[in-house]
Amino acid sequence: MNVLKLIFALLLVGGTAPAANSPRLRQNFDFDWRFQLGDATEAYAQNVPEKGWRVVQVPHDYSREGDFSETNDSCTAFLPAGIGWYRKTFVVPSDWSNRLVSIQFDGVSETSKVWVNGHSLGERPYAYSTFAYDLTPWLHFGDTNVIAVRCDRDRDDSRWYPGSGIDRHVWLIITAQTHVARYGIYITTPEVTARQARVKIETRVRNESNQGCNIHLITDIFDPNGKKILTLDHPDEIDANGTGKFTQAAEIASPELWSPDAPSLYTAVTEIRDADKVVDRLETKFGIRSVRFDAQRGFLLNGQPFKIKGVCLHDDAGALGTAVPDQVLERRLRLLKGIGCIAIRCSHNPKAPEFYDLCDRLGLLVMDEAFDEWTGEKSKWIHGWNVGAPSHHPGYPAFFEEWADRDLRDMVHRDRNHPSVILWSIGNEIDYPGDPFSYTTDKNYDPNKPSATTLVPVARRLIADVRECDDTRPVTSALANLSASDATGLAGLLDVVGVNYQFDRFLNELASYPDRKVFFSETGFGVDYADLCATNPRVAGQFLWVGFDYLGEAKNWPARGWDDGLFDTCGFEKPRAYFRQSLWSETPMAYIGVRSRAADHGAKSWQGDFGWQPMRNDWNWADDPRPALPVEVYSNCKTVELFLNGKSLGQKTLADAPDRIRRWRVHFEPGELKAVGTGSGKEVVYRLVTAGKPARLDLIPDHVRLAADGEQVARIEIRPVDAKGFLVPNEDAVCSVEVVGAGRLLALDNGNQEDMTPLTAHQRKLHNGRALVIVQSGRRSGPIFVKVTASGLPEAELKLQAD
Repeated sequence: MNVLKLIFALLLVGGTAPAANSPRLRQNFDFDWRFQLGDATEAYAQNVPEKGWRVVQVPHDYSREGDFSETNDSCTAFLPAGIGWYRKTFVVPSDWSNRLVSIQFDGVSETSKVWVNGHSLGERPYAYSTFAYDLTPWLHFGDTNVIAVRCDRDRDDSRWYPGSGIDRHVWLIITAQTHVARYGIYITTPEVTARQARVKIETRVRNESNQGCNIHLITDIFDPNGKKILTLDHPDEIDANGTGKFTQAAEIASPELWSPDAPSLYTAVTEIRDADKVVDRLETKFGIRSVRFDAQRGFLLNGQPFKIKGVCLHDDAGALGTAVPDQVLERRLRLLKGIGCIAIRCSHNPKAPEFYDLCDRLGLLVMDEAFDEWTGEKSKWIHGWNVGAPSHHPGYPAFFEEWADRDLRDMVHRDRNHPSVILWSIGNEIDYPGDPFSYTTDKNYDPNKPSATTLVPVARRLIADVRECDDTRPVTSALANLSASDATGLAGLLDVVGVNYQFDRFLNELASYPDRKVFFSETGFGVDYADLCATNPRVAGQFLWVGFDYLGEAKNWPARGWDDGLFDTCGFEKPRAYFRQSLWSETPMAYIGVRSRAADHGAKSWQGDFGWQPMRNDWNWADDPRPALPVEVYSNCKTVELFLNGKSLGQKTLADAPDRIRRWRVHFEPGELKAVGTGSGKEVVYRLVTAGKPARLDLIPDHVRLAADGEQVARIEIRPVDAKGFLVPNEDAVCSVEVVGAGRLLALDNGNQEDMTPLTAHQRKLHNGRALVIVQSGRRSGPIFVKVTASGLPEAELKLQAD
């Protein structure tokens, strides 16, 4: 084993971004799997009859294919779980016989076991870990091979819906005997200023042959515009079946710093050359930036105070379950960025690898979180959220002692090159009072429950795991019981203390611990959190619960999930999203909402941490008996003037709205209600128009051309409109969708968490006058026809094209 000393860079001029050609192959392995729901005898063997097995494409979530049932569990969306088997037959070319072949699963839910040609490769219980197996010793080169995967999930094993099956991408990776090790490139920027940045690159190279080799490790660095700016080169020798560890460093003048406003990405191209032959080549994106938390100044990005304005996110996407296409994920992140959100908390588990790539590219900060449970199982509500007696399914604690260190290290190794990642979180509400841990400071202390003191040695162990893999980012945990965690010393172990809710206790924390670094790791919608973050420099920021509605944690039957997000499961904005935009965004905006009869001006717009008063975004109130309607305008403009059919109803400023909401009482008249916001020399206009009876269905796609790659999707909104083209918001017709041609219907959703229609159904009611169709291309070119019918309306048709 040779350790390379510090190598200095040669600055180069010219050069273009490298081509993607590489002796290393990374092949998409998502297609042509066969699936069977339920257990099967010896389905791991190579030669097994597959009669009755159906062809599926992964990512695939088989729980979403089941029916909702009250006999299932509310915590996991009243959907079924169980055992599922996958098999895939593939041919390995004979000329790969001198190479190494591995398979990578980005995630399998859950308790997966994998075989190749009947040989057991191993198991992985955690649904959210990315893992790989070496296939080489058991492959038949030049012949057919079979991969088999068994998944096993209990219905009540999670507090939210985790999905079931191979619900993330799968890759086949082919390398030479000498190659960069898995997670073998580690790029840091230990010294960053506007004038100069020091980039450090650590590389591990494996030689899995029986002979030593002399190599050149060459690293080219390209700037965000694709121009090669420097090269690092060092020769060295690696022993047979050995590992070489290399450290390279360079100085970059006038670097383009990564930030949410300017997410500039550099590229490091790593080549291994053996006797002038390139045997491996990898491209790694990285950003040059510095992150630091300060007890007095909060979070500092590139040396400047920067407020974290973030949301928490679960993994599913409504009717898609947890098998979420990359484009759907990207659209969700763009929607959040559009309302002023600049940070995501991974609640409460590592996300799919593409999530971090997107956050790097879009400019979103990330709090990367490992676990929701450690050694003690939490309550899983089965009859409704906080209703009746919960289940105490062991969940991840059943595997924690054996797997937690490996799962955590794998998360950090996988994600540590991403400039978006600013925090490692080792857990969510592990200290929740009485669930299951208890301490003498608890209001309902129970000496029969496990003591919260036992969390301290576990935290020390996990923190050590993180720091062994990456010491450039702080370690945190989202605490739910500050009194106990301060007393036991758990909070004191953390580099930065994350606090879930506990507003008054948080204020006490600021006073009692002047040198402590703190932030809100989870909050409700109340403006008090936002005000404290904005006005107190010590508070690094907040993560709002929650960005999107999600499956699971259903409050009762019939309901399929949590419905207090900024956006619904379709990605349609709710009033609370616009309110948050008025707090977070600097782009001038205005929005009009009208309170429904269930909620008048007598109450706050928000209730507690989650609830938001019922609000509609339309001007169709002819049947409402109230003499005047409570109208609210959310805007970041200094002044807002409201007009009804051209007549001014008066102006209001932020001084008139201590809770940031401008209010009017308006007598209903059909026509146009308009808000005009002004400030800083700019004007924005928002309109509501009274709609007539529905005349047709409009199909509004985000794009009409798709790549014929079997993975790209188009998002199509169904909107009932009147003769003038205005949305009819109260239309709730049942729509039937048919997709023919070179694509398929992937999902049909309406955002209504009380709609218990099967998630895979081709018919669904409109909700608030909207529904969403997601169409996925096939692997052949041609037109795709989307047809939508609803009783009493003409058929609507849209043509897409797959190329």
